[in-house]
Parts: sequence; structure tokens; C-alpha cells
Amino acid sequence: MDSSRRDRDEEGRARNARPRDGLGRPLPYGTPGVERQPEGVVRSPDGTVREAQRLLDAGMPFHAHEVFEDAWKSGGEGERELWRGLAQLAVGLTHAARGNSVGGARLLRRGATALEGFREQAPFGLRVDGLVDWARELADRVDPGSRPPGSGRSPEGGRPDAGAVPVVDAAAEAPRLR
Repeated sequence: MDSSRRDRDEEGRARNARPRDGLGRPLPYGTPGVERQPEGVVRSPDGTVREAQRLLDAGMPFHAHEVFEDAWKSGGEGERELWRGLAQLAVGLTHAARGNSVGGARLLRRGATALEGFREQAPFGLRVDGLVDWARELADRVDPGSRPPGSGRSPEGGRPDAGAVPVVDAAAEAPRLR
């Protein structure tokens, strides 16, 4: 790859062609990476949930986020917030697994908030209550010092040592969607 030229897709749009690891981090050119999720795939809601769960179970939440993002972009108006919230949970887990505890916790909480409105209906057989609880518990565990004001919980001993980044195993922490 000529470093002075940008990677492009078949339509000429800028696309980074560097291989990626299971958490979506770029690897050096020529290094074997994980197959990327194709973009713009329209799946049924059931197909979306099945594929995302497979990727989450494999420790690839970044890729699961891309599946949810496709559903978010192609889904009906009433579904978009659901898929967006699920994408935020997946990318929050991605950041937490990469060691970005503050960003991970923020996205996990944002996704949990987005899913709140779906608790009553639990669309597509999703365990919305469990997902909201999972996201908030993981967010509190990876970054207890960033709990939102008024959450009713305060971290014991204040913010953890700045050098102490919790290790999150993406596969072990993967939520059950159904």
C-alpha cells in the first residue's frame, strides 16, 4: 500500500483496507485479520439478533455493532432506537474490552437509556430488562468513578487509580440477547 494514497472501495469512497482484529482495531497491512462484516446487509430482525449474538459470543462486539447498525439504518421508524441502543451496547463492550473504561461505560449507559422505552414490549424476544441491567452493571464495574450524578450509587473510595484499567474479556462478558 502506498502510504501517500487513501484506500478506496469499488465506488471510490475512502475505506480503510487495513486488516482488523476481533475488537475492530486496525492491524498493520499484511497482517492476517478478522473478516469484516459486510456493510448494508438487510436482515430480518431475527437474523439480526442471531448474527449479533454469534459475534458477541465469539468475542467480537465491534462486528456485532456493525450488524446492529445495519438494522438501525434499514429498520422501520419504530425500531431504529432499539437497534441504535443495541449498537451502543456492543460498541460500549468493545471499548471496555480495548481498555477504554470511560468511553465504554459512557456508551453502555447511553445504550441502556435508549433501550428503556422497550422494556414493556421486549420486541423480537429480546431480554430488554436483562440487557439494561447488564449494561449498567458492566459500566459500573469498568468505570465506577463515572456513575452519573443522582444514580443513587456512589463508588466506595472515589475514582479508581487512573492506571488501574479493568480487564474485560469481550466473550466472557457478552450479554444474552434473548
